[in-house]
Amino acid sequence: MKSFFAVIFVLLFFSTNGQNPIGIPQINVYTSLDYKGGSQNWDIDQDKNGLIYFANNEGLLVFDGRNWKLYALPHKTVVRSIKIANDGKIYVGAQDELGYFFPDDHGKLIYHAIRNYLPKNERNLSDVWDISAIGNDIFFRSTGKILHWRKGKFTIYKPKWLWEFMGDCDGKIYAQDIGRGLMVFEQNQWKSIANPQQLQNDFVTSVVKYNTDTVLITTLRNGAYLYSNGQLKKFEIENEQQLKQSKMYKAVAINNDWLAIATSSNGCYILDKQGKQIQHFSSQEGLYKNNIRSIFMDKNGNFWLGLDDGINFIAFNNAIKYIYPDKEKQTSSYAAVIHQNKLYIGSSNGVYTTQLQPHLSDLSYIKNQFTEIPNTSGQVWELSVQNNKILVGHEEGAMVVDGTNAKRLYSSLGTWLFVKPWINSSTIIAGTYFGLHQIDEKNGTFSNGGDIEGINESLRFLVPYKNMIWASHPYRGIFRLKLSADRSKVEETKFYTEKNGLPSILGNAVAKIRGKVVVATKTGIFEYDEKNDRFIPSPFLKPILKNNVYHYLKEDAKGNIWFISHKKVGLVDFHGNPNGGKYSIVHLPELNSLVVAGFEHINPYNDQNVFIGAKKGLIHINYSEYSKNIKPVNVRLSLVKTIGEKPSVVFGGYFLTDGKISATQNDDQEVKLDKKNNSLHFEFSSTLYEQQNNIEFSYQLEGIDKDWSAWTAKNEKDYTNLPYGNYVFKVKARNNLGSESSVATYAFYIKPAWYETIWVYLLYLVALIALIRALIERQKKIHRKEQDNLKHLHQLEIDSNEKQIVELQNEKLETEVNFKNKELAAMGMNLLQKNKLISKIKDEIVNIGKTAPSDGDYNSYIRKVTRLLNEAENGDADWEQFAMHFDHVHSNFLTKLKQRFPNLGANDLKLCAYLKMNLSSKEIAQLMGISARAIEVSRYRLRKKIHVPTEQSLFDYLIEATSN
Repeated sequence: MKSFFAVIFVLLFFSTNGQNPIGIPQINVYTSLDYKGGSQNWDIDQDKNGLIYFANNEGLLVFDGRNWKLYALPHKTVVRSIKIANDGKIYVGAQDELGYFFPDDHGKLIYHAIRNYLPKNERNLSDVWDISAIGNDIFFRSTGKILHWRKGKFTIYKPKWLWEFMGDCDGKIYAQDIGRGLMVFEQNQWKSIANPQQLQNDFVTSVVKYNTDTVLITTLRNGAYLYSNGQLKKFEIENEQQLKQSKMYKAVAINNDWLAIATSSNGCYILDKQGKQIQHFSSQEGLYKNNIRSIFMDKNGNFWLGLDDGINFIAFNNAIKYIYPDKEKQTSSYAAVIHQNKLYIGSSNGVYTTQLQPHLSDLSYIKNQFTEIPNTSGQVWELSVQNNKILVGHEEGAMVVDGTNAKRLYSSLGTWLFVKPWINSSTIIAGTYFGLHQIDEKNGTFSNGGDIEGINESLRFLVPYKNMIWASHPYRGIFRLKLSADRSKVEETKFYTEKNGLPSILGNAVAKIRGKVVVATKTGIFEYDEKNDRFIPSPFLKPILKNNVYHYLKEDAKGNIWFISHKKVGLVDFHGNPNGGKYSIVHLPELNSLVVAGFEHINPYNDQNVFIGAKKGLIHINYSEYSKNIKPVNVRLSLVKTIGEKPSVVFGGYFLTDGKISATQNDDQEVKLDKKNNSLHFEFSSTLYEQQNNIEFSYQLEGIDKDWSAWTAKNEKDYTNLPYGNYVFKVKARNNLGSESSVATYAFYIKPAWYETIWVYLLYLVALIALIRALIERQKKIHRKEQDNLKHLHQLEIDSNEKQIVELQNEKLETEVNFKNKELAAMGMNLLQKNKLISKIKDEIVNIGKTAPSDGDYNSYIRKVTRLLNEAENGDADWEQFAMHFDHVHSNFLTKLKQRFPNLGANDLKLCAYLKMNLSSKEIAQLMGISARAIEVSRYRLRKKIHVPTEQSLFDYLIEATSN
């Protein structure tokens, strides 16, 4: 029985002394899928620019806060150790390999092997487990040798048995030889400080500075020791057996008071210098794995844990913590109050409480356990301290909590909240699912006062103001209620809508700020104007909070105003503007989307303890530390690469000045890019790892952008098709408190394409001049052609006119010819008629002579007359006159014909003349006084005389013959 009670006592002792603080800091998990590398991370270090480096199974892993990069070794071996020297070289130890990474002229990390500097018979290294640096001296440890690298040469130190540990502490190198114990490197030789027996033949895992002249030595299975002035003594650790079983794998000093010990099977322990446990981080608190291979504290006091699978980041120095009253369920929290030295939390599964520790001002460090108050199981909406008791607003009614007991006041009415209608009132008004309910208090005892008649709305927000109660409904608007003297009913209800100044009846939440009734609306903050009995934009808050949507407002004791908008928490701080203004608006992006939408709760108990309801657990903020713990915001350019089918890295993230890594680009460095590489992708980041959700960036490309970009959380920017010329890319960062970093710059020059060079431009100029000249000549040619065309048209017009004149003249001539032909025809007919008449007169005279007497004189007279008639009939004078007129009309037709054919007789010429006149054979026969048959014969004979071809007409031949 005694042994049983002893066991119980031990368990209670360890459960109390080993208890973790209730507040757990932010823990980030990075899996191998996130960083796209190997699972195990054996060592960690940080450079001067804040980058974190991991010795990973697949190479050197680098993290800048936003981007991961993996640099594999030439033989793809596992990297076991890492150390960054003063000159910026990143030394790595791997399986049968050692060397260092250093950036080239383009800022890209390049691996430089130094294993070949060893004698050939010493190059078999197995795994290089540790690297230490003292000044420019670098030490590498494998189990078979320690290599001292100095000025390009190796010195080799062999163990008696095996080298099992090496580390640096306070400017000294410590190493453990299993055969000789723990040793220190002094004056170029190893000196023993603890033999194996003193260390109980255990493996040393770390040597950490404890104070000015003392170091702390941790072993794998047998606890820790303190070494000072040649003396080794045991370091007493609270709950040491648990640490021994967990195997102390690594240790680091956090500050002058605390130590962190990483174990290989049970997470990380935080101890003070007296060995007492401060905190324990394990998978229960949020670690990805309990198997830790490496631990490192960065420049901002936060932890990085290299796990057997993955990486954890613990924002140990962060002022935001998370409290889980029920770690198994991690229920949502809706309310938190402090009363009688206890913290009460209202959750989705009842009320939890824990005892405060008076010496702690930051309550997140309380190390007491939470207990659930009986009979409060279920959804809790409100915890309110009224008349020195705690009232619980519950989904099943209301309760009163006194200490650790809960008493139900009434059931069935889900209750949202409690308010006093006026100061020192003994009556409490509860807002319920169905209106208002009264709770009476007498002699410290609460009792059910019954429903308040006159309103039947769900009232989640109540504000007492000048004997009135203001209430809001998210879908009905604002109510102003006046209660009766006995508070049993609502005597007067006024409903405020858009007609009373509100922008809408939807989404309103009433609150009391600076003694005024205000309403958070969808378009900013409105305030009740008592004089005009309406709501107006708040003269005080509207200029500060603008027209944003707000769902919750809370004023703290200092007059700061906390708010929640779209699940985002912030406050208007009237006392902490870093720029000296009247106020600053502080957003807390770490809490984005963590609050419970529609059931927001903030309890700003004091500057060191602000409680915020959340989906999981309760959020605790030490705002005093949060506002002071402002690390200088930094920004770095991490990558510049070309965009296209074959992207290439232009800048890998490291600047060099005089062969050393620097934070800024060397002014003498010239970066010249071909025109084909004129589309660029920029990446940038900030190494404030605990504030990544708070960081925003703004950038500008001088030469393209006229102004800085809007602030954005995006950490990359693309520019495409940049023209040739000089450019400077600039980027800056800021946090949620408005602090800005210095500007990081990257200057570069895009060379012109071959067709954009000065010689090509000169060629363009010459070609342009030639083109202009050619155009001028072409224009002149076109002008000349147009002139010639106009002249041609003018000539054609003249020719046309002349042709018309000729045609008119020809028509006139033709008319005249026709007229002459008619005259000639008439003349011919007259000649014919004359000849006929003469012939007839001659015949008559001959007949008279035959019948007349034979008188000699008479017959002589008859003969004389007959002779004269014959002469008149056969005379050529008439023909000659006809021929003369004919030639005049027909262009000497007969003359030409006689010249061409001199063998033609008079009758032939007559026939030709009549043919020229286009007379028919009948008409010709009449004119010539012969038959038509004779005319045909004459035509035939004429063809023979002048040799007319058979196929050609006689008329055409005559025209052709006389045309020349």
